[in-house]
Amino acid sequence: MKLPVILLSSALLLAGAGSGLAQTAAPTDPFQRTAPAAGRPSVTAQATAAPTAPITLPGVQNATFGSPRASSQGSATRVVFDLPAGVTYSLTPTFTGLRVDVQGARVQPAVTTALGSSVTEYRAGGGQATLFTPFPLSLNDGWKAQEATLATGSRVLIIDIGAGVTGGAPGSRVLTSAPVTPAAQAVLNGPSAPLPAASLPAALPPGDTVQSGGKVLPPAPALPGGDTARPSALTGRVPGAPRGDLLAPPRLGKSPGQTRVVLDLPPGATYRITPGPSGLSIELTGLNVTVQGERNASPELREWRSEPRAGGGVVTLLTAAPTTARSGWRAQLLPPASGDLHRLAIDLSPAMADLTPLLPAERVVTAVPPVLATRGTALLALSASFVKPRVVIDPGHGGRDPGAVGRITEKAVNLDIALRVRELLTAAGVDVVLTRDSDRELHPDKNTDLKLRAALGTPGTALFVSIHVNALEAVSALRGYGIETWWNPNHPRSSALASLLQSNMVAQTGAFNRGLKNTQSLSVLRNSRVPAALVEVGYLSHPVDSQNLTDSHYIDRVALGIAQGIREALVSGVTADASSDPLAGTSR
Repeated sequence: MKLPVILLSSALLLAGAGSGLAQTAAPTDPFQRTAPAAGRPSVTAQATAAPTAPITLPGVQNATFGSPRASSQGSATRVVFDLPAGVTYSLTPTFTGLRVDVQGARVQPAVTTALGSSVTEYRAGGGQATLFTPFPLSLNDGWKAQEATLATGSRVLIIDIGAGVTGGAPGSRVLTSAPVTPAAQAVLNGPSAPLPAASLPAALPPGDTVQSGGKVLPPAPALPGGDTARPSALTGRVPGAPRGDLLAPPRLGKSPGQTRVVLDLPPGATYRITPGPSGLSIELTGLNVTVQGERNASPELREWRSEPRAGGGVVTLLTAAPTTARSGWRAQLLPPASGDLHRLAIDLSPAMADLTPLLPAERVVTAVPPVLATRGTALLALSASFVKPRVVIDPGHGGRDPGAVGRITEKAVNLDIALRVRELLTAAGVDVVLTRDSDRELHPDKNTDLKLRAALGTPGTALFVSIHVNALEAVSALRGYGIETWWNPNHPRSSALASLLQSNMVAQTGAFNRGLKNTQSLSVLRNSRVPAALVEVGYLSHPVDSQNLTDSHYIDRVALGIAQGIREALVSGVTADASSDPLAGTSR
């Protein structure tokens, strides 16, 4: 489902030069154009553009950088840093936020959560400050930076962050000392076609290159020599006797939305891959490792570095999104293309989810107890009976309305998931009603179609869940991946239902968690009279997430997550309030 983009208002609050957030109402102009009040410095009208290269300012050498001031309006957040004299900095957008590298000043260590509506965390130290965002940033989208002069004469760096913000750094360039390759820039800007072969690293042996339309590697547990005793880590060994070869720098293959890292391992080498919040740690033995590294390697790989340890060494891959044992990466040990060096190929993408098949014992939803039929607040004393709780499942679109179209069609995915959810819940004792069970629409007029779907969410029904697939335009396709759930204040328990659905789907799939979204505009939710939520189970427009949606195992996991979320809502009372409507709970 394509959703409107919320644009950044020009009336963003700007934090003052002192500590704390601005407390005044949002002005129509963020810069003060008159003389400042005594004791309260403000930003002047002459905001000069930041240069297109790191800025060098003469002055003291013992300066400090940090202590940002922030304010939010709607979905946009403004962050302001003081710029002491003698400081140079660079700005680099990533899939998880904006990194500020600082030279000529000590970065004050800090960790702050919820700096603003679009800055989920601020973390600083070791010469870096990072503004973490709930959405990925590209070279020009999601952020904008500029410098300005305070009335006191001091300089500030102003960074606006929001889903609708555009501009990036002045001159449409990232302020960074590391050059941005044409391939990296094309990936960040979201190309609609695969990168040309010439933009990929040269001399990659067969099996190492990544094609945007190719199949992702098997899940990590399929690696030979896997350590079943430690599912959070993955181990293996290259056949042969150890030789103590020198580890060569990893080779990178880049494709839109995905980066492949290849390590050439000699006979006898062993490896252990451990995922974590900041990326992957690869412990190696049976070979010699030297200190090496590279920053800004790709949108998915913020940095790689290697360092020696006793008997081997460690290669660290710092990724743009967290990795877990089930998501964010894939790995496979490939046989030698020539010679005797095996290739440990590790694919990185925040859109990679769990594609392992469900075990038979996992394909079961625990039974849901029946509910007592009531009319109003009084029991039907003479004819009281227990009935199955009724749930409406709405596979979005259908018939002449295909929804999002990509590698597959949204209407087909929605129906496939809905049928699997119905099968799981029916076996658990739930009365499941589908708004459609075939490729059809309810009415040729779209508005009427949506109202007819919502009309099924009437008293007598416990819950209403609509199933959809997301999509973005090609220019921003790489920014959209993962699962999110929408709710409307049509019912006081809709938000709780959305939360249960989201948590269960993410738990089952390992997909990137985009969280909950509140909307006033979705007709299918707004017009429902019972707790209602709309799930977006992935992005057809993303080159990796779309592969998830073609995988039957992933669809199974999505359906199980939805079914378990519905069951949890039913048994915990997150349902239509029987006392709020005279017909609620009546068996019909």
